[in-house]
Amino acid sequence: QVQLVESGGGLVQPGGSLRLSCAASGSIFSINAMGWYRQAPGKQRELVARITSGGSTYYADSEKGRFTISSDNAKNTVYLQMNSLKPEDTAVYYCTANILNQLRARGNYWGQGTQVTVSS
Repeated sequence: QVQLVESGGGLVQPGGSLRLSCAASGSIFSINAMGWYRQAPGKQRELVARITSGGSTYYADSEKGRFTISSDNAKNTVYLQMNSLKPEDTAVYYCTANILNQLRARGNYWGQGTQVTVSS
């Protein structure tokens, strides 16, 4: 069993900042990559950013320069620092991780999601 638990969502005014955290726990042998997706009402889930265990990062074009993804490999935790937030960033943000478990089976795991609302 592997669990991903997100935290840090909430209500913020346009131009504000939030920091999301996601901790992976359970039967983990190694983590290849972790990332964040988001899903706004009526829209498909989309990739926001991802980071590999080696520290390589990828950002969707709309988030470049505003969002920063980082990780603490020792804590199996990924962070998403979001600055200059816009109303269109409003969505449920999901953490995901590509994990090799203790049985040496690889899979993609998802958190339960955390709501981010950007509104005045």
